[in-house]
Amino acid sequence: MSKFTKLGLINAFSELGTQLNSPNEQLSEIIDDEQHYNAWFTPASVLLAVTAIGKMLNPGQLEIWLNKYPIHQNKTGKRIGLILAGNIPLVGFHDALCVLASGHHALIKASSQDTRLIKHVLQMLTAIDSNFAEQYSFVERLENFDGVIATGSNNTSRYFEYYFGKVPHIIRKNRNSVALLTGNETGEQLHALGHDIFDYYGLGCRNVSKLLVPEGYNFNFFFESIEAYQPIINHHKYNNNYDYNKSIYLVNRDKHFDNGFLLLKEDERLASPLAVLYYGFYKDIPSAESLLEAESNKIQCIVSHAPLQLKTQVVDFGMSQRPALWDYADGVDTMEFLTGIL
Repeated sequence: MSKFTKLGLINAFSELGTQLNSPNEQLSEIIDDEQHYNAWFTPASVLLAVTAIGKMLNPGQLEIWLNKYPIHQNKTGKRIGLILAGNIPLVGFHDALCVLASGHHALIKASSQDTRLIKHVLQMLTAIDSNFAEQYSFVERLENFDGVIATGSNNTSRYFEYYFGKVPHIIRKNRNSVALLTGNETGEQLHALGHDIFDYYGLGCRNVSKLLVPEGYNFNFFFESIEAYQPIINHHKYNNNYDYNKSIYLVNRDKHFDNGFLLLKEDERLASPLAVLYYGFYKDIPSAESLLEAESNKIQCIVSHAPLQLKTQVVDFGMSQRPALWDYADGVDTMEFLTGIL
C-alpha cells in the first residue's frame, strides 16, 4: 500500500535531486570507481548521468509531472518487474522512479553493467524516507509479478514477448536518434550537437547516430565545430572501435570522411557503429519529414531547430541526453501504464 501523498513524493524526490547535484564523499567514490567495473563508465560519464537526474528531480518538474496522474495513497501496489538496460549509467533509474511514484513495488533485475549505481541511488532515496524500503527489491530472476517493463535489443524483445506477454507490459527494442541539419546552424549549435553524438561515447538510444543533411551539404563547418571533442579518442575502447571501422572502410574502399576521432559514412541505416556517424541527404523539409516518419518506430528522438511536424520528440541541440521527467522512452507513457494497473 502506497504511503505517499503527491507532496510527500515531490519532497523526497527533490531532496534526492539536491543530493545528486552535489555528490557527497560516498557517492563521489562510487562515481570514480565505476570505471573499474565497466570501462565505458568513466567518472565524467557517470557524473554527467548523476547530475542529469539531479536536475530532472526538481520541485517544479516533479509537480508538473505528478499532477498529470492519479496517485492513490491507499491503493495496494502491484509487483512490477523491471529488466533494466546497462548501456549508459543509471539508464534504468527513470523506470524505477515511475514504479515508486505510482505506488507499486519494483522487482528490479539490474544489468550486470550497471548494478552498483542504481542500488546506491535507491539507498539514498530510502535514507531520505525509509518508507521506500518496502517499495523495491533487487532480484536475480523475475517471479510473481503483475506487470513488466523490459528494455533490451530487438533479439531479446522476442523472448520478453514470450515470457511476459500474458501480463501488462512495456517491451522496448533498439532505437537510435537522428539530427536533421538545415545548413543554417551556428557553430554553437553544432558544437552542442557534439554532446548529442559523444556523451556516453554514443552508447545511448538518445545519442545521435545519423545525420540528415540537405543535398550538397559541406561537412567542413560541422567538423570545425566539433573539434573540441577530439579527446574522446583517448578512451581505449572508443579508439579500438574507431580503428576497426576505419580499417574496414579503407580495405573495402568505402567512401567516408575522417577527422581523426569520428568517421562519417553515407548509409540508409539509422544505427551506426561506435565512432561512426551515418549520414543521408534530403531534398526539402517535407521529404525529410517523410523519411523520419517512415522510420519513427526506430527513432528515440530527433535533434533539430527546423519546425518539424512529427509525432517523434524533437529536441534542441545538446539536449538529447537531458530528457525531462515526461520524455518517456519510445514515446510510451510509463506512468499512464503503471497508474492503469490496479
